[in-house]
Formats: sequence, structure tokens, C-alpha cells
Amino acid sequence: MATTTPAVFPETIEGLRALVFLQQSEVDTRAAENRVLIKTLDEYKAENDRLAEYVRLLKSKRFGPSSERSPVASQPGLFNEAEVLAGEASEDENDIADDEDEIEVPAHARRRGKRSPLPEALPRTEIIHDLAAHEKVCPNDPSHTLVRTGERTCERLVYEPAKIEVERHIRPEYGCPLCKDGIQCAPRVPSPIPKSMATPSLLAQIATSKFVDGMPLARQEKMFARLGIDLPRSTMASWMMRCGELVSPLLESILEEIRNSGYVLADETTFQVLKEEGKTAQSKSYLWALRREDSDHPLLYYAYDPSRSGEVARRLLRGFRGYLQADGYSGYDGFEQMEGVVLVGCFAHARRKFDEAMRGQGKPKKGRQKSDKKRIADQGLAKINALFKIERRYRGVSPEERYRLRQEKLRPKLIALRQWSLEVKDRVPPKGLTGKALTYLDNQWPKLFRVLDDGRLELSTNAVERAIRPFVIGRKGWLFADTPRGATASARLYSLVETAKANGIEPFAYLKQVFTLLAATEEPIDYAELLPWRITLPD
Repeated sequence: MATTTPAVFPETIEGLRALVFLQQSEVDTRAAENRVLIKTLDEYKAENDRLAEYVRLLKSKRFGPSSERSPVASQPGLFNEAEVLAGEASEDENDIADDEDEIEVPAHARRRGKRSPLPEALPRTEIIHDLAAHEKVCPNDPSHTLVRTGERTCERLVYEPAKIEVERHIRPEYGCPLCKDGIQCAPRVPSPIPKSMATPSLLAQIATSKFVDGMPLARQEKMFARLGIDLPRSTMASWMMRCGELVSPLLESILEEIRNSGYVLADETTFQVLKEEGKTAQSKSYLWALRREDSDHPLLYYAYDPSRSGEVARRLLRGFRGYLQADGYSGYDGFEQMEGVVLVGCFAHARRKFDEAMRGQGKPKKGRQKSDKKRIADQGLAKINALFKIERRYRGVSPEERYRLRQEKLRPKLIALRQWSLEVKDRVPPKGLTGKALTYLDNQWPKLFRVLDDGRLELSTNAVERAIRPFVIGRKGWLFADTPRGATASARLYSLVETAKANGIEPFAYLKQVFTLLAATEEPIDYAELLPWRITLPD
């Protein structure tokens, strides 16, 4: 507590000296208090700035566009100020948009619409709209009869509601009229779910509607009711779980193929399961996704697990040797110590951090220059965008050629990005969004730089993220799984439909054939022959 000056002025030198010391002590005490208050004020200001960034980011995610795509070259460049911190970005770096067929309109550029032709395989009914006989005369001379010189055609799609029919199987019984014994009939028709009215086509339709179109079973129940069919959602849920068990050996075959590959992408997302032992209904479980990255025949495998522990990934990839590409989640760090496994980072996640940092800064007020944090976030975003633009230029080449081009084109950009990040890292608060983006880039750099090691490697895990997106979209419709058994069945069926889609196979046709073959199989089957690129689909 600060002291006070005596009311009576001292009359001696010693008294005056004591008063001076007393006042100096008071000044020192006040100065120390001021330093504490200034430090506290600075901390509050930094905390306020940091929270303001998060508020702006949350508002951007809530009300702004969800796409992370950066502005195209026709819009103002990211670096249009004289005080650029680490060099000006070239026009080539800012031009990150793919070339598009555009036409100019007064206010903006608009893509030219192009309607795709209707599939030739669709049946066609021709309707001829001809002129009446009295109209087929020349308007100049009625004595001249018009002759056909050509035709104008247009095609329109006609839709008829789904058709449901009953398949009635009759098995005549035969017996000896004399012995009155030994009744015989043909064997029971194979069914994916014994003693059920469900056919492979019905099961495939329900699974496709839920796992491809995101239609909850409750809505499907109403859809069937409109067709006059009483099919409770509980029955359909039971069927889906039985189908998940039916395809279990096929999924084991898919997982084994993934383990034996040399390049796998991994990701995970939340999955709510209501009736899970030892957990409340509101707690989070997880859906893990693995993708064998193969340009010819990619494979997808999903697995439900109540935990997000890295042990789940290690269990799924037991025996794997090769490149494992994932985001910066620490659960994958355990693979660094596993023999034969090389962990590769994801530039899309690094880019996302800078995108979030830029959104968190908001738009600069009119007449004010961009803040240091804003400019650095812009720079980081543009530099990573430039990497993806370079990659797009040689998309489709062989891994060997891509490896060579990366050493020539991409390596200098990566080295420059690393040097830039080290130079600017200490210029922004580490707890702010820009500081966290730079920290993420710094921590992940050894894994990110490994993209140069092999031409097969992608810059990002976008392929597996795209594969997990249908689940996330579907989850918004059906919200949760009731039991772990149902969650496991969902993961297995998602694996099949997403693998079919990745290989260009129509999911309904694929599931229908898989259910048909598995139902008819009594002897051991080579499940590898049921993979989408090997299975034979009926015409």
C-alpha cells in the first residue's frame, strides 16, 4: 500500500532526507503498480483481440460461404499494398482458379451453361408433331406442295413413380399316392435374409436411399406408405443390420487389400450412438475412414469405434507398410515409431488454418490498412494455393513423371514457404488464429515436406475427406445410430457404396448383385471377386 506525505514539513536535514526517501518509495510503489496494471491491460487487450478473431471466424462459418476457395484472378489481388512483409506474390500465384468457359455480362462473369445429352441407353418414345394436310402447301403458291427437308427435335425426360411388384414363388409338392409318404418339392429360393420378404433389389434400394441419398428410414417408411406398402422403419433397420452382417467377410477382404497397399489416406469424424455401454447418449463416438489411394481401383473402408484413440487406427492398419497420409491429429503420431510406415502431412489442413485466420481478421475498415496478422494470413493462404496450382498443371501424369516435376517445380516453392514461415512466425501472437496457423505449419513441416518423396503422394487428404462427406451429410438427416450394432452395419454399407462410387459403379446395381450372390452362396466364396471392378453386373 502506498505511503502518505506527513502534514508537518521537517525542519532538519535528516528529516528532509527521510521525507525524500519516503516519497521516492511512494513513487517506486506507484510505478510498480502502474506496470502491473499496464501488463494486465495488455493481457486483456490481447485476449480481447483473440476472442474477437474467434467471434468473426464463427460468424463467417455460420453466415458466410462454407467454401474455402480463394478469389479468382479477375478479382483484386491479395497483395496490393506497398508494405508486403515477405515479397510480392506473382500474378501466377494469385491465379488459383481453373480455367473456365466464361462470358462477360455487365456486372460480373458468368459461366456458360451446357446441358449434357441424355443417356443413349434410356428407352425413347417418339412423338411426331406433323402439319395437317392443308398446311403442307407453299404460302406463295398454293399449287405447290411442301416436301420434307429435315426435322427439329428436342428430348424431354419423363418420370414415372417407383414400381413395386410382388414376386410370388410357388414350389409344387409331390408325393407317392400309394405310400402316402416322402413329400418332395424344390429347394427354398435363396434370400439375403432368410424367412424375410426382402429381395436383393429391395434391400439395395433401402441401403442406397439411406447411405447414398441420405434419406432416413422414417422418410422411407412414408415413401413406401404412399405406394400402399406398410414397411415399418424398425423392420428396415433390422434388415440393414442383417445386411451389414452379411457383407462382413467382404469388408474383411477390403481391409486386407488396404493393409497390403503401399499408400493409405486416413480420417475420422464424430458419430453419435445412443445405446452404448458406459457412455451417455450425448457422448461422441467416431467413424474412421481409410482409403487405398489407387488411381485405377481405390478402396474405401469405414469402421465404427467409441474411441478416437490412435490405437484404433493402429489396430485397423495392423501389418501395414508404406505411406500413411493424415491430418495433424496427434492420434496418428504413433505410426512414426512403427517400422516401415512413413507419416505424410496434409497441405489442405495447413491451408485451412490460414483461411480461418483470414476470416477471423474480418474485412479492414475503410481507409485503414490491413493488420500485420491479416497480411500474413493472406500470404500464407496464397503461398499454399500456389502449391495446389502447380500440382494441377501436371495432374494425370505417371508417378515417376510427377516425382521428377515436383523436384523441379514444387521443391523451390516448399523451401520458400518454409523460409517465409520462420521469418514471420514471431511477428504475430502465438495464441491468435494467424499464430496458430504458423505453429501448425511449423509442427507439421517434416510430414508435409515428405510429399516430395514419392510421385504417388497427394498434397492433401481431400480424397478421403470427400469420401467421408456423404456420411456427414447423411448424419444431418438421420442424426444418430441407436446401437453399436447398427453403427457397425452402417459403416460396412457405407464402405461398399463409397467404394462403388469411387470406381464408377452405380451403387444400387452393385449392392443388388452383391446381396444376390451372397444369398445364393452355400460354398466358400472368393470375396475378392466381389470387389466393384471384378464383379459382373447383369445387363
